[in-house]
Amino acid sequence: MRLITAIIKPFKLEQVREALMQCGVQGMTVTEVRGMGRQNGHTELYRGAEYESNLLPKLKIEVVAEDDIAQRIVDAIAQAAHTGSIGDGKIFVTAVAQAIRIRTGEIDEIAL
Repeated sequence: MRLITAIIKPFKLEQVREALMQCGVQGMTVTEVRGMGRQNGHTELYRGAEYESNLLPKLKIEVVAEDDIAQRIVDAIAQAAHTGSIGDGKIFVTAVAQAIRIRTGEIDEIAL
């Protein structure tokens, strides 16, 4: 199993969600986060005063999937989240040792 974590621009959520549904993903976790990368933030104007905002709003999407469809999910996220401009985000793929469905006690792929 793989944990796929994607950091994307907030306005791309619906397109990414639709792409994941097309891949057969049945569940995901979405968290509002703030962060910075090469983009290094931006200048904002608040009540007439300019200030630097180093941490930009992003969304973190987490999906656990079986190994055989993980790459398809990564490709779908990358395509749906792409704008071609700085700050499109990142995708991380990590191994998952075990998954347990709390309600039923099912484990690993059955729990997904």
